[in-house]
Amino acid sequence: MVWKHRYFSLWFAVVFCLLTVSCSSVRQRRSLALVPPAPQPAVPELPSGVPAYRTPISSVLPLSLQPDFDPVQDVIDKAENSFREGERAYADGHLEMAKQAFNESIDTILLAPVRPSEDRRLQRAFDSLVDRINHYEMQALKEGDGFAEPPYQPSPLDELQTLTFPDDPQQSQLLAGELAATPSQLPLVTNSQVANFVKYFTTGRGRATLEAALQRSGRYRDMILRILQEEGVPQEFVFLAQAESGFQPRAQSVKRALGLWQFVASTGKIYGLERNWWVDERLNPEEATRAAARHLHDLYNQFGDWYLAMAAYNCGPQCVQRAVERTGYADFWELSRRKVLPLQTRNYVPIIVSLMIIGKSPEKYGIDDLPLEPAWAFDTVAVTSPVDLRLVAELVDTDVEAIQELNPNLLRMTTPNVPEYTLRIPLASSELFSKRVAMIPPEKRVFWRWHTVRYGETLSGIAKEFKTSVQGIAEINNLDPVAPLHEAAELVIPVGAGGTPSGPGTLAAVGERHQITAGETLSSIARRYNVTADQLIAWNGLDSTVIRTGATLIVGPPMAGPQDAAAPSSSSASSPAQDRYVVRRNETLSSIARKYKVTVAQLVAWNNLKSTSVRAGTTLAVRQPAAARSSAVATSGRSTTSQLMVHRVEKGESLWQIAANYNVPLETLRRSNQHLGSVLRVGDPVYIPTTK
Repeated sequence: MVWKHRYFSLWFAVVFCLLTVSCSSVRQRRSLALVPPAPQPAVPELPSGVPAYRTPISSVLPLSLQPDFDPVQDVIDKAENSFREGERAYADGHLEMAKQAFNESIDTILLAPVRPSEDRRLQRAFDSLVDRINHYEMQALKEGDGFAEPPYQPSPLDELQTLTFPDDPQQSQLLAGELAATPSQLPLVTNSQVANFVKYFTTGRGRATLEAALQRSGRYRDMILRILQEEGVPQEFVFLAQAESGFQPRAQSVKRALGLWQFVASTGKIYGLERNWWVDERLNPEEATRAAARHLHDLYNQFGDWYLAMAAYNCGPQCVQRAVERTGYADFWELSRRKVLPLQTRNYVPIIVSLMIIGKSPEKYGIDDLPLEPAWAFDTVAVTSPVDLRLVAELVDTDVEAIQELNPNLLRMTTPNVPEYTLRIPLASSELFSKRVAMIPPEKRVFWRWHTVRYGETLSGIAKEFKTSVQGIAEINNLDPVAPLHEAAELVIPVGAGGTPSGPGTLAAVGERHQITAGETLSSIARRYNVTADQLIAWNGLDSTVIRTGATLIVGPPMAGPQDAAAPSSSSASSPAQDRYVVRRNETLSSIARKYKVTVAQLVAWNNLKSTSVRAGTTLAVRQPAAARSSAVATSGRSTTSQLMVHRVEKGESLWQIAANYNVPLETLRRSNQHLGSVLRVGDPVYIPTTK
């Protein structure tokens, strides 16, 4: 009996253990079912015929360790490299070179396929660059004008929208009687709000604000009225610009809205107002007016009412739409009475209406005899390379502030680096500008300056003023360094970035080469050797600005002649082989010469041209004719002189100017003209090499 009892106890214990284990397994399976299985690494397919057991482990594992190319990080790295170049240039005291590098850093991000707003890393990198560059800008201002944006003026609307007044029914009734016979494209509503703002603008502090804006209106009023009419918008909306900015093209609100019409960046972008490191078209009076007229017209089409369109211009169409849907009223004054619109918007429309009322009857308020600023008038010129605004001012005999006032959309002291940019200059000065700017090489227009000699000035004093050398000024302008200057003489001043032609380190030696290191770009190499990227492309036969680490570039002016066409480096591509070329639209003899790595003088000689101007469709010989090549190879020594073109020196010309006109390196021209003295005389023969 005892044995049976022990047997039963043992059997019970075994069963209990089995049940416990079974339940635990079920619970475990249930819990595991709630957790998704860990993803297994995909095993790459093996080539046919290779057994699995012979596949080495290393052929699978490193696949997850190999980093993929990250295009965003690549853009950020390139931008940082340019920024570091700017820091180095700034530390060396080269503010212009620092500015160029900083501009390139920002441009690298702005021109990337992905916009900063579309990628957080890119946006953080962009914001960081702007902050760091701004630090250097502030430091640069202590040393001179720096390279920061011009100042902004506060928008008057920020203060006006916060004003509150007590109701004055008597003032409203009086105003309604005065407006009974006032013509207007836009029905003028009068009420207590409007009457209070009319009183504010015609008495005390508000009157000063009104009069200052009306005086400025003389500059832009005609242009604004013309565009409003072209876009089918009531002429009264000229007073919307008065309320928004007081007719200040560089007005800025506390919400970062800019310009005459106070566009925020997002809305400006919708209407084509471009914004980058160099320009902000929200500050362009004409472009912004066109955009504002179209925006107002679109809002009118959406709401069917000009007053609601004005309200939507202020707080946004979504804000007005929600107020209409909430109340069922598509009437601004009713929405204002019910206070379903923001306070600023409830004040915004009455402000504009009050300005309309005053502007239509200025004699009633004693403001009809205000002296107005002259209308906006200017010439435009197309600049095909970046140019410093100070140089522009000097070329047209004005001050830089006048150039900035005509071009308020320019954020920097230089025009953008684009193929062509339309620049405004004072009226009747385009011919003078074109004549003078042609005397300065395109790649030097952000460094070099122009100076008209004043009575009593000396070459040493001018050199000290512009921080350059007497020798450099004398050589560029074909002057005797010790001779006195004539009053009103016009001088090209070589400053900055290799501005002194004979100074140390201005140019690499003829044919000198540079091995590209990691992180370098064509632009950085060009700046290092004080040449342009276009010159490097031409000298090395490159198809683009893309270069490879380890490749070798020619960085000094190559020897003139057929042997220049030989490929100099592993990174260069051979130039086109054909001997004839059809000129395309907007091409110049200079650009064609660079493309085929010849000189302008050679093209002139081979094609028997009378001048350096060519028309689209003209067929040019871009290689020396075979017979002439054979003759040139057969000759040697001094006989090559017979292949030279002769140029007779004209009044005011220097050897440097002649070299630039014929696209011949200055050193090459010097070697071919050792018979010339230190100062050229009118009629002296200058030999222009066309073969070597």
